[in-house]
Amino acid sequence: MPDVGEGLTEAEILKWYVKPGDTVTDGQVVCEVETAKAAVELPIPFDGVVHELRFPEGETVDVGTVIITVDTGEGDAGEAAAEAAPEPAAAAPAAEPEQKRQPVLVGYGVAASSTKRRPRKQPAVPAQTGALQAVQGELNGHAPAAVAPAPAAPAAFAPAEVRPLAKPPVRKLAKDLGVDLAAVAPTGPQGTITREDVQRAVAPAATPAAPAQVPAAAQAVPAPTAPALAAGARETRVPIKGVRKATAAAMVASAFTAPHVTEFVTFDITRTMRLVQELKTDPAFAGLKVSPLLLVAKALLVAVRRNPEINAAWDEANQEIVHKGYVNLGIAAATPRGLIVPNIKDAQAKTLPELASALGDLVATAREGKTSPADMQGGTVTITNVGVFGVDTGTPILNPGESAILAFGAVKEMPWVHKGKVKPRQVTTLALSFDHRLVDGELGSRFLADVAAVLEYPKRLITWA
Repeated sequence: MPDVGEGLTEAEILKWYVKPGDTVTDGQVVCEVETAKAAVELPIPFDGVVHELRFPEGETVDVGTVIITVDTGEGDAGEAAAEAAPEPAAAAPAAEPEQKRQPVLVGYGVAASSTKRRPRKQPAVPAQTGALQAVQGELNGHAPAAVAPAPAAPAAFAPAEVRPLAKPPVRKLAKDLGVDLAAVAPTGPQGTITREDVQRAVAPAATPAAPAQVPAAAQAVPAPTAPALAAGARETRVPIKGVRKATAAAMVASAFTAPHVTEFVTFDITRTMRLVQELKTDPAFAGLKVSPLLLVAKALLVAVRRNPEINAAWDEANQEIVHKGYVNLGIAAATPRGLIVPNIKDAQAKTLPELASALGDLVATAREGKTSPADMQGGTVTITNVGVFGVDTGTPILNPGESAILAFGAVKEMPWVHKGKVKPRQVTTLALSFDHRLVDGELGSRFLADVAAVLEYPKRLITWA
């Protein structure tokens, strides 16, 4: 198991794409794992035949632990000769053990020290055939380590167990409910098991109701998968791991390390909403999604340029304030695996169409669960769009290492004084939380007022640029 991020110690195996007996080639993706930051696909760094999968799907494995072994075909002639040789007499001296290589590891090789992991039942391990090439020796240039000699008549590969077809969230639901997927009748495409199949297995007498019509706007934002309660159960327990575990630790550290201050501003955003509709028909935005969030992001970047001191970080180790000349703009995204905050690198250098393209790619990748750890590192300022849930505002917690986070609330039609008369206008509220060690009340207020001023009069995107 490699460290696919910075300092990660473990990862959960979500899905195997190969089974014992399959032929693999250099660069082929063999499994998908979930770290504390993202779901990542792992490629194999050599050619060969899969010998053994050491861990089942759903198991959490320490970094540095062997998770798959592969027969690369080396040493077959030596084995054939060993099989043909007669068995030595009992009084004869024992033959010197044959030199063999360690099992191949996907990643960085076998860890130097022993690793600890959760107890599990040990499956029967088939006898190894062929010289198994150690990736630690291949990648680091070390000599192969000696292992016990293979038996004279090595056993054939164990037949691959036929696993029910189901997506990782469905497997997790079945695990939480104690349902054996092998006993569930699949109704999904190509024989896959769906959430409804699992729930019917728990309460077979219940007849599933017809699915309700979901508005298109709601379909655009997938809700995190919530564990279902078994029939008659009063509570259920879900292990804290992966993205949710990392998010919880980061939020606790942020809340009790950085002194948070939150300020609010409510204003008329009608002109910006009209501009959004106009940009949707502009040829420069053909094929791109134009939303109010895009202009909120651009307004924030304009405000950072006018108030650069807010784009900073607190370096506790060196007792320094680090001012940054770039903006890696974080966008908080709710995914089935939990809340993640990928960021757009050097957002301050992008034109509005480029920003729209980057924002669309970021959201699409997050929904697919394919956001890489690198995309979630190095953020400087974050936006969280609570308005998509119909929420007016909130007091967001800072992303660790950042100085400010902006919450964009719901846009609602309300009575508003406009040109001396009360008229129906589109109104919203912004909330800015900031680290009071870095940002005093004057700077935070000025920055928030600038964001609101740009969104109230979007022509300032040009005049203040």
